[in-house]
Amino acid sequence: MELNITLFRMINDLGKEHVYLNPVFVFLADYSLYFLALAVVVFFFTRNGRNRLMVVCAGLTFILAEVVGKLVSNLHTNYQPFSVLDDVNKLIEKDINNSFPSDHTILFFSFCMTFWLFSKSRYRFLWLIVAVLVGISRVGVGVHYPADVLVGALISMAVSFIVYKVFPKSKNIQRLLNKQENVEKTKSADL
Repeated sequence: MELNITLFRMINDLGKEHVYLNPVFVFLADYSLYFLALAVVVFFFTRNGRNRLMVVCAGLTFILAEVVGKLVSNLHTNYQPFSVLDDVNKLIEKDINNSFPSDHTILFFSFCMTFWLFSKSRYRFLWLIVAVLVGISRVGVGVHYPADVLVGALISMAVSFIVYKVFPKSKNIQRLLNKQENVEKTKSADL
């Protein structure tokens, strides 16, 4: 726990030393969720079967990773740093509860890791950078310890890899996605 607190102080105190970082931490910690949601909608509605499969896999990864996260949270409990430590640079409002592991980190790593796995672009590493920055920002705003973020990231990464290897090969999923595409083609032809 001592290392966890030391790392927390190093990251969280950055906002005290460099005040210009605080809006960046707040944006990443709270508002980047809207951009992730926009990316999910855009990918799903591009009429590209691979993108749809990617979004479905990312959603499934999030659900499964969240279940694993809830199970892990029964093994260890800690409250948010701002509720336990003195002189925390708390930048956003958050209810006091078990902050282990970070749900926000689970969400971002579930989607970003899945997008990274599916992407063939040379810029795919940007998805992982976004997820890491969001995780660090949760420490920067004072609502999570680094271990909360690390465990959330590891859970999501493991689950996303399993889902990526197993789920796309399911014949039922392929049939469901094909039906969706056929419905859209029929609607487009009717217009």
